[in-house]
Amino acid sequence: MEGRPLDDTNSDSATAIESDSDSALVERARRGDIAAYDEIVRRYQKLAFRIAYTIVGSAADAEDAAQEGFVRAYHALHRFHQGAPLRPWLVTIVANAARGRRTAAGRHPTLTLSAAEFLPDDSTRSPETAALVSERRKELLAAVDALRDDDRQVIAYRYFFDLSEAETAELLGCARGTVKSRLSRALDRLRQGFGGDGQTAAAGGRHG
Repeated sequence: MEGRPLDDTNSDSATAIESDSDSALVERARRGDIAAYDEIVRRYQKLAFRIAYTIVGSAADAEDAAQEGFVRAYHALHRFHQGAPLRPWLVTIVANAARGRRTAAGRHPTLTLSAAEFLPDDSTRSPETAALVSERRKELLAAVDALRDDDRQVIAYRYFFDLSEAETAELLGCARGTVKSRLSRALDRLRQGFGGDGQTAAAGGRHG
C-alpha cells in the first residue's frame, strides 16, 4: 500500500492502536498511519475471508478477494463516512471483489469449509453425541449448499457470520425488511431440505 506509517514503533503506541475504536483507526489511516490500517485488516481479515469464501467457493480465490478488498478499501478511505460503522462498509467491498472473481471463474460456491469453522462445538459432549452433532452439521451444510445463491448467502451472513440485519442488508444491497423476508423464505426452503429442523439448526450456528 502507498504511504508511510507514522512513528508508532514503540510498544505503547502498538497497544494504543489495538485499543483504538474503528473510527479512530480510520482517521489515523487517512493521515498515513499504515500501522492503524494493518490493525483494521487484523480485526476483519477472518470475517473477510469467510464472506469471500461463501461467494467464490475457493480458499485461494477467497484469500485473493479479501486482499483485493482491503486494498480497495484503503484507497477508498477518503470516501468513508466518518462515524459510520466500518464493518459493513469494509465487507461490502470485499464481497464485491469476490463476486467479480466468481463471475470470472464461473464457480458455484459451497459453505462446507468456511461454515464448519464457526458452527458451535461443545468439548463436554460425549463421543457419541459429538459424532451425531458432527453428522448433523454435515447434513445442515449440505442442505444449505443445495439452496440457491441468494438463500445461501442470507443464511450464512445472519447465522454463520452473526452479522446484524443492517450489515446483511448492506452486503446484499437491499432494505432491512427485505433481509427479514428473504431470510424467512430461505429458512422455509432449508427446513424442507433438512427434515423440518433447518431453522433450529441454523439458529444454533448463531447462538451456540
